[in-house]
Amino acid sequence: MSGRRSRSKQSSVSSITDNQITDLVSKLQHLIPELRRRRFDKVSTSKVLQETCNYIRSLHREVEDLSDRLSQLLASTDGDSDQAAIIRSLLMQ
Repeated sequence: MSGRRSRSKQSSVSSITDNQITDLVSKLQHLIPELRRRRFDKVSTSKVLQETCNYIRSLHREVEDLSDRLSQLLASTDGDSDQAAIIRSLLMQ
């Protein structure tokens, strides 16, 4: 019973209204390029969340690819050069 009480207490503290959810989903829709093109179309919440996940995954892949390219570039440069220092600083961010 205490688990049920703590869950209901927790949900009341962190509750979010339907209007807030609608507003957040709308903001997400404006941030995601695939959905931004459909600005005037009615898009379901599940579609917005799905496209958001897909977009985050694609950004993650892009970051990994760029990091790999920078690592390869660093390996092909003189380790003490200014260019190598710039690449190292980019990889550390």
